[in-house]
Amino acid sequence: MVTASYTPLHIEHVGQPTTLGGVTWSTYGSYLVLVIFVVLAPGPDTVVTLKNSFAGGFRGGLLATVGIATGNVVQGTAVAFGIGTLIVESQPVFHTLRWLGVAYLCYLGVQALRSAKRGEYTAVDATGAQSSGFRRFREGFLSNVTNPKVLALYLSVLPQFIDPVHSTTSDTLLLAYTVAVLGALWLLLLVAFVHTVRTWLQRRSVRRGLDIATGATLLGFGAALAAEG
Repeated sequence: MVTASYTPLHIEHVGQPTTLGGVTWSTYGSYLVLVIFVVLAPGPDTVVTLKNSFAGGFRGGLLATVGIATGNVVQGTAVAFGIGTLIVESQPVFHTLRWLGVAYLCYLGVQALRSAKRGEYTAVDATGAQSSGFRRFREGFLSNVTNPKVLALYLSVLPQFIDPVHSTTSDTLLLAYTVAVLGALWLLLLVAFVHTVRTWLQRRSVRRGLDIATGATLLGFGAALAAEG
């Protein structure tokens, strides 16, 4: 008797998109392009990083960048777990957060303008070199985490790149943390650039001009955030 045998036929599925978690690579690529444009657009994060780079050198800019990235991670995590939606939908909480952001941006702006008015940069630089790094981190973190526009950005953009049926919390976290990582990389490039031209920036007239521009810009961002209510 001859026993017939067979080898199982493995059928390879061709043309199925590869995925990164629950997000396809093509979708993630499109998302990256959008995030790059968002990150490159000047905003409070950029100005706060430059302010701390001018006053605290490379270390000051680096710590401010870490603070901003931490704020982005906190807000992205809040959105992924549904807390961001609750904040945006709760008008008292949302507006409280917005006005805290307005107040803090205006505080930083006035601080920069006062520094320009005094013009005592030798003393300021000595104090900045000895000051706690936590101050630099704090300015970056608070300027980001009190800005509800970051939450609004996550809530308006992320759903466009996530499958509501098959996506998981991990997929949302992946997209949210991508913003934090790319944003931090861009800010680090700015910090490195400021560090390379530090000799030019040590001129009193240049520092005063930069402080005036930084302060006015921060006040402008604060006014714009206030007007959105």
